[in-house]
Amino acid sequence: MNKQTLSVHAAILGANLIYGLNYVVAKDVMPDFILPSGFILLRVSVACVLFFLLAQILNVKESISRSDWPRLVICGFFGVAANQLLFFNGLNITTPINAGIIMTSNPILVLLGSAVILNELISKRKLLGVFLGLTGAVLLILYKSGSGAIELSLDTAAGDFMVFLNAACYAAFLVLIKPLMVKYNAITVIKYAFLVGLVFVLPFGFTELTQAQFTEMPPVIIVETVFVVLFTTFLAYLLNSFALTKAKPTTVSIYIYSQPVFAALFAVILGADTITGIKLVSAALIFSGVYLVSVPRKAKLRGS
Repeated sequence: MNKQTLSVHAAILGANLIYGLNYVVAKDVMPDFILPSGFILLRVSVACVLFFLLAQILNVKESISRSDWPRLVICGFFGVAANQLLFFNGLNITTPINAGIIMTSNPILVLLGSAVILNELISKRKLLGVFLGLTGAVLLILYKSGSGAIELSLDTAAGDFMVFLNAACYAAFLVLIKPLMVKYNAITVIKYAFLVGLVFVLPFGFTELTQAQFTEMPPVIIVETVFVVLFTTFLAYLLNSFALTKAKPTTVSIYIYSQPVFAALFAVILGADTITGIKLVSAALIFSGVYLVSVPRKAKLRGS
């Protein structure tokens, strides 16, 4: 891999490290201190301001062509508003384990969306990579849960369905926004996508945000809230946006399978979990899948 390719994969890996931590961190804050939709409004509004400030600092002053605005509005709706509202409201009434399992459907949805919308070839190599990643992710999550099967109770069914819809929305976002990332500066695209998303989120989150218990937050909850706003929202979206300018949507999405690995690693570092053979096998399956999807096949030698 050259330096540019390494930087792209480092960006995707960094974003998914953040997302892996977010499952537990966000669950700590909701719903006792901030309700889900209010939390999303806080995330989107702060990140929107930061993206516009970043554009000013870097002197990025592009304008979006009128013909591209319909796609950008759709991207802002799916990738910022619907995606985040569905995930946080779903996570609020389901478990991090269930959410992690359901999110593994995203790379499959992206693969199908890329084939339909972007005419991207679904090769046997990519299908094998998606299967290996899915197997490793589900194996790791089920082992951590101490269960031999995926158990979705009536208590979490609504939340589970919201998380699945979130995965579908994020898949649509990754596929639809790719042409814009190629045509414009990534910061231009993401700042306007967040502005559009803010318009959609405002009616859902305004009342909940005004009810947030900011003055009653312990220091650890304040730190976790800042993490979600600055890292999970601003930095993770920035990293993925950079990656989408160089990589295919399927490559970006396959790294979702690394999230449970990072969550397990984080638990080990904190002394809340241990490394086992199952976890090592799961990690090997996941990163083998990432390799098969993201690394292009070498061209055949002439005459071979």
